[in-house]
Amino acid sequence: MGLNAKIIAVAGKGGVGKTSISATVVKILSETYPDSKILAVDADPAVGLSTALGIDVKMTVDDIRKEFVTAVEDGKTRAAIEMLGDARFKIFDALVETDKFAFIAVGRPESAGCYCKINAYLKEVIAMLSADFDFVVIDGEAGIEQINRRVMEKVTHLILITDPSKKGCGVINTIKEVADSLVMYEKIGAIVNRLPDESVIPLVDTGEIPVLSYILSDSNLASFDIEGKVVTELPNTSKIVEGVREALIKLEIL
Repeated sequence: MGLNAKIIAVAGKGGVGKTSISATVVKILSETYPDSKILAVDADPAVGLSTALGIDVKMTVDDIRKEFVTAVEDGKTRAAIEMLGDARFKIFDALVETDKFAFIAVGRPESAGCYCKINAYLKEVIAMLSADFDFVVIDGEAGIEQINRRVMEKVTHLILITDPSKKGCGVINTIKEVADSLVMYEKIGAIVNRLPDESVIPLVDTGEIPVLSYILSDSNLASFDIEGKVVTELPNTSKIVEGVREALIKLEIL
């Protein structure tokens, strides 16, 4: 990963189109910079990004973590240490490579009996893996804490997704507050998604977070969802593609 590598984390409350926007970011980057190396990280336990990108997930980082935990619980400390040594190789088993980008899923959040050392190590392995890429796009779950805890504590661009609702805007402001103390980021902005029409724009209050783009409800995307098509095949004239492109331009990623 060059010195100018961009790590883009996408966060927001559930049900606001976060995963579709993350997939659209991957689509736009892969088309704009065909020679760049792009890594898509699905850090949402729902593992929706794989579906949006048409990826078949065989193994997640959490599956690797479980193997360590089982070995430790069985008292096989030596085996666990050897496995940690192999983690950097094992992580490649969880990596799916396509012509345009690579993909990895983090999997479910920790269950009880969180092994902090293992999580810290796996986070290092993900960071090490990311070092080989020009762009890393992280689709996070509703908050930002687990991106910090389970994926990486440094992102260059934080994109917060909300719908026009007061609740959605409240959630992204809470995420920003947490991110300000937990995550090192360089640029931040909001995408207001699923607007019924432009008349509601003056009613949307994102506080101090600058709005990167407003995206009207996209019938293209809805029909793609119903047909099970992948987001990367959306036409460039789709509202979501145009809106995400506008946001990436404002963030100086494009």
